[in-house]
Amino acid sequence: MAKDSLGKDSVKRAYDIGDLIHQIFRPGKPLKPAQKESGITPMPSIAYNPSIGAQIGLKAVAGKVLGNEPHTLMSIAATSASITTKGIIYFYLSHNVYTPGNRWNFQGSLVAAKTVVPDFGLGIGAKVSGTPEQEILANPDRKVYVIHGEYYNFKEKVYKQVMDHLFVGAGVSIDIRRKLIDKDHPDAVTPYQVYSEEHGLKTNHYLSNGFLFNLQYTTRDHQNRAYKGIYADAGLRVNQSWIGSTKNAVQITTDFRKYWSLSSKNPEHVIAFWNWGSYLVSGTLPYFELPGTGKDANFRSGRGYTVGYFKGTDYFYSEVEYRFPITTNKFLSGVTFFNIQTANDNLGTKLFQKWQPAGGAGLRILFNKATRTNLAVDYAFGNFGARGLFLGLNEVF
Repeated sequence: MAKDSLGKDSVKRAYDIGDLIHQIFRPGKPLKPAQKESGITPMPSIAYNPSIGAQIGLKAVAGKVLGNEPHTLMSIAATSASITTKGIIYFYLSHNVYTPGNRWNFQGSLVAAKTVVPDFGLGIGAKVSGTPEQEILANPDRKVYVIHGEYYNFKEKVYKQVMDHLFVGAGVSIDIRRKLIDKDHPDAVTPYQVYSEEHGLKTNHYLSNGFLFNLQYTTRDHQNRAYKGIYADAGLRVNQSWIGSTKNAVQITTDFRKYWSLSSKNPEHVIAFWNWGSYLVSGTLPYFELPGTGKDANFRSGRGYTVGYFKGTDYFYSEVEYRFPITTNKFLSGVTFFNIQTANDNLGTKLFQKWQPAGGAGLRILFNKATRTNLAVDYAFGNFGARGLFLGLNEVF
């Protein structure tokens, strides 16, 4: 049977940014074997949107298998540091490490930022009939308020494999927001202020610290760019004041992903499905920790809308994407996608009652064939005139 794109022979035949640079600066000299190439992929980070201004920085992704394939999944790490014309400084470091034989899995991240948080209101953009404060909170026209502040996050989870593909895990997450203020409209009443005052939260700072308990099942063939398999994770988060959380809360999260390869010869033809949800069982979550658009672990959901565009105490999101190769050497590929989301607002609109769609298409540029790392460039649009260009490393899910 012929080797397909999952095999090492196909990896060698693939063409990435490293090959392009080699061809330009070292023409005529032999290429290094793919398996000996660096698993580290650095790249500049350039972006723009009205909330943050123009952004420049550096990103890097690393991938390495720490045991014997196929019995050990690839471990990956990523980091980024950037600054914008509006004075935003953002740094993060994340990792997803599998020890030999997948006996243990370590997932974590560290974030430190002087940033702005766009505030579009609570819920899914549904109109409400209530007090002036409730109308401000629902913000049915999605008027944007921009809250400046500092954000720090530390998260670490440890999973133990209890049987093939099944892991149980526990960890901790610490979220700190400080010096929160709307510098442009310091006297305006914002949805964030209304929500915080209703729930007895200070408007300039809070902490959201909790314990994490997770059950994970995974059969996907690759962490960066899966062609086949399933990833599922169900989690329980318990915020407790005795470990510094401003409020107590119990929250359930679910994350399900399924990948179907449509061709044995060209497995890059993939239909991918993603569902992510979060549900408040009890207690109070601070406003900017409510689940919503782009609030998944990697901040990639809801292409077409800004992070936090829709949010609620309960949130449900689904997306389907078709991925396909463009060039025979795998250097360029493309995607088309459609997503839909719903949230409650505790003002009369319940979960699943109103939906907001978005969709678009994108280009993928292969940066490192050994680790299937690519640059994702997507254009997406949704309701309320929302649209934009979304850049990132690796697939969205």
